[in-house]
Amino acid sequence: MLGGGGVDGAIHRAAGPKILEACRAVPEVRPGVRCPTGEARLTPGFRLPARYVIHTVGPVYRSAQASAQLLRAAYEASLDLANAHGLATIAFPAISCGVYGYPADAAARSAVDTVRMHAGRLQEIHFVLFGEAMFKTWVEAAKGHE
Repeated sequence: MLGGGGVDGAIHRAAGPKILEACRAVPEVRPGVRCPTGEARLTPGFRLPARYVIHTVGPVYRSAQASAQLLRAAYEASLDLANAHGLATIAFPAISCGVYGYPADAAARSAVDTVRMHAGRLQEIHFVLFGEAMFKTWVEAAKGHE
């Protein structure tokens, strides 16, 4: 939540410095942790073209058995927050697929399955993906749900 690298850093750069203040205001659940793996927190979007940012932490990939439940939980917690705040639209990156090493094909299937089962009242759910290979992986995962 504090503007590291990857998607988190990009969000912080685009939202401006007030998002860091908002993230620092989120209480720590244990020293140095404001949002544990598999949970989600909400802040204003500030300079982003979105009212809110839903921050979530996916797992560092260790194995399917150890990581799959935590990845699903990250998507579920985000969807729950979006629905609790009456949002109509949400956008997700490929959670945990960067430096956290989650295999894209397994992550895509998990993401698509979880979103289908837990969308609630959301009207639009977008996956914002980096690169053609990641896009194709998510398209393949979605084909089983047409």
